[in-house]
Amino acid sequence: MKENRREFLSNVIKTAGIAAGVGLLGATTLHAKGGKGKKGKGKEEDVTELSDHLKEEIFYIYQEEKVARDVYITLGELYPDENTFAMIQLSEQKHIDAVARLCDTYDIYTLNVDLSESGVGIFELKKLQELYTVLVEQGRIGLKEALYVGRDIEVLDINDIEAAKEGMPEDVVSVFDNLLKGSQNHLEAFERAIERAKS
Repeated sequence: MKENRREFLSNVIKTAGIAAGVGLLGATTLHAKGGKGKKGKGKEEDVTELSDHLKEEIFYIYQEEKVARDVYITLGELYPDENTFAMIQLSEQKHIDAVARLCDTYDIYTLNVDLSESGVGIFELKKLQELYTVLVEQGRIGLKEALYVGRDIEVLDINDIEAAKEGMPEDVVSVFDNLLKGSQNHLEAFERAIERAKS
């Protein structure tokens, strides 16, 4: 079973091409409007000018949080008696909202990402669409496999957020650090659920 899990995680990473810095966003439109962004109640304040690469990193994390949320929504519907999915999908929405505020601050275009109920499981980037599909298919095998999927997503998120912090300004690092704490809590929750499922 351990070998199967290692192989699965390896295949997920390979399929998705996950790494915040691998340049998966070449086809993504980012709108940079200069070194100002919105902060507070509609006020404009000077903010650090980010390179396109760093903006792509932020946008990628934004979308990856949607992958997590959407997988948990889908698996939660499959296994309604396992409330770990329901609880963590709400937290993932907060993660999305936090990164959305960064996107607003740094004028990163996000309107092409559908966060509505009808947009669950729909991704503009082919790699993320493939990732979502692979994770959900694995989760359909059974509850225990679905919980392993949750654990694997959180490991993936932790690794990608850590990598994405490099070169970021303090406000972005602060948000990413909060995301990391949340992902670490989610990882622990899935590990506890896996242990319950084994008994």
